[in-house]
Amino acid sequence: MLAGDDTCVDVMCKTLAAAILLLLTFVAPAHADAIMRITSESWSAADERGYGEFIAAIGESNCRTVAQCIAHPSNPFRASDPPGFTFHADCADLPYFLRFYYAWKRGLPFSYVRDVSPRGRSRDIRYSPRGNQVEARHDVLTGDNALRLLNNLRDQISSATYRIHPELGGDDLYSPALDPRSIRPGTVIYDPNGHLAVIYRIERDGRIRYIDAHPDNSLTRGTYDLRFVRASPGMGAGFKNWRPARLVGASRAPDGALVGGRIMLASNAQIPDFALTQFFGTEYLKMSPRPADSQWRNGAFVLGDAVMDYYDFVRASLSGGRLRFNPLREITDMVLSNCADLSYRAEAVDIALAAGIQNRPQPDRLPPNIYGTEGDWETYSTPSRDARLKTAFKEVRDYAERFLTLWRTRDARLAYNGFDLAGDMLAAHDRAAARCAISYRRSDGSQVRFGYEEARRRLFRLSFDPYHCVERRWGADGAEGATCRDGPLKRRWYEAQQRLRNQLDRSYEARMDFTLSELEEGRGGVSSPPDTDTAAFLRARR
Repeated sequence: MLAGDDTCVDVMCKTLAAAILLLLTFVAPAHADAIMRITSESWSAADERGYGEFIAAIGESNCRTVAQCIAHPSNPFRASDPPGFTFHADCADLPYFLRFYYAWKRGLPFSYVRDVSPRGRSRDIRYSPRGNQVEARHDVLTGDNALRLLNNLRDQISSATYRIHPELGGDDLYSPALDPRSIRPGTVIYDPNGHLAVIYRIERDGRIRYIDAHPDNSLTRGTYDLRFVRASPGMGAGFKNWRPARLVGASRAPDGALVGGRIMLASNAQIPDFALTQFFGTEYLKMSPRPADSQWRNGAFVLGDAVMDYYDFVRASLSGGRLRFNPLREITDMVLSNCADLSYRAEAVDIALAAGIQNRPQPDRLPPNIYGTEGDWETYSTPSRDARLKTAFKEVRDYAERFLTLWRTRDARLAYNGFDLAGDMLAAHDRAAARCAISYRRSDGSQVRFGYEEARRRLFRLSFDPYHCVERRWGADGAEGATCRDGPLKRRWYEAQQRLRNQLDRSYEARMDFTLSELEEGRGGVSSPPDTDTAAFLRARR
């Protein structure tokens, strides 16, 4: 599959991928290990621990694609994979892919939602305002072809599968309590803006590390933060764990396999750590009835005697109840994470260029919504990826300001014993930034190379539009941009899209199919970008 925005693959691309994978399934030689053989009626506590260890090993490895991860020495099941078969998964597929792969190899029951429908009217089921409901499920049983099942998962799973109210039922995942026993390697994170990730490690200080996949089969790593937005319960956002599954009504064959039967999923009432804390706060259990869905923003997150911001609460809960910030390490890690995201963006832009989209005529209108669409725009554009990147750059600057405030007020949450926090954070920022280098080839084949700060300076000039030349995709101007082969019309489109590039918020229901003249009149977006200059902020406060 080709890479595009970091939202999940559209239906058209999935259908093509499904056809390719189905062909591979039948072309590949028959292999006994491709046949599903269930030997356990349910997942035990040891199975769940083993699954978490399997996810953690992939996350800690250096694999960069889903296929590499499955073939990597960190995967203890790789030797039993059918020869010649290549594994694929995009962001929405990845949680189901990993869970099924482990179930396949360990003989564990597996069932999944194969169809959902929107609750109410929706232009795009992946971004339905009130969420979705389950329409059909599929149980995987002994004798099923695992490779064909992988094909089905890619065809039937999308980010819409996760957009289900936590109390509605019928889904594969549930809303867990926000504590270290429940949020663990293997827990899924759903961003209702259309992205999925799987947790592979919880740091001692409560930071969450995750892996995520993309349409080009690449696998990347990141840290949980504001890029994963909170949303109403109906959208099903946030942390999700797999529901306990039990195979019932099966018979035991002479070889030990469980044949036939059906798979039953535990209800919310049967799951000890089911909780709605992430939606309604820590005090909702004291309320009768519980708060209305429309009140989800009003929930308070209390730990001990402290009322916290949601993201601080998550981190404090996962670190054992104490929130501590090492500002120098925090700034360093955020800068390095942003650099990694820039390199991931470079790969996506290169794939769009290889497809020659920049050589095609500019369409007369933008898509109905630039963040949630289909076809070439979905596959090759980067508006959502770019918005997440800009949010992360802004977060570095905001956290630097926050740490200075904590230091001035002698807040015990700050782990810093020096005398010049602004200067020390600036030094940490600059050291990390110096390790970052971005490069691309201009339209004439010459190479351009620049660093972290230059990437930040041109951040809001980076074109998300795949019909633009590579120079504009990287925000070039002056002599660097002179090799761009776009004509006057595309230049006007690039300039007219500046207001859209300035905004961080992604609205998937807003009408955005603007013409060039409408953009030039100021339709859509915002007039100016936010401040992302962490270095300048810190220099001014030394």
